[in-house]
Amino acid sequence: MATYKRDFNFDENILEVISSNVRKYRKAKNITQEQLAVDIDMSYDYLRRFESQNGKEGISLMSLYKISVVLEITMDKFFEK
Repeated sequence: MATYKRDFNFDENILEVISSNVRKYRKAKNITQEQLAVDIDMSYDYLRRFESQNGKEGISLMSLYKISVVLEITMDKFFEK
């Protein structure tokens, strides 16, 4: 069976979108970066860098899941432009 490369349009800036949405939903809930970091068992500095550097720091799927639970939103909200 032959395979071939299919074409997809991957958003190269998806981490920027995610970090922006984490910040937006966190602020909407009036939760500080420090409190969110404590709630999800992440270092405050790492969360601060993730938000402030437009996602260049990256984030794990488990951390993103924990953030969604704390902020009481579904994970798909982080991917909305």
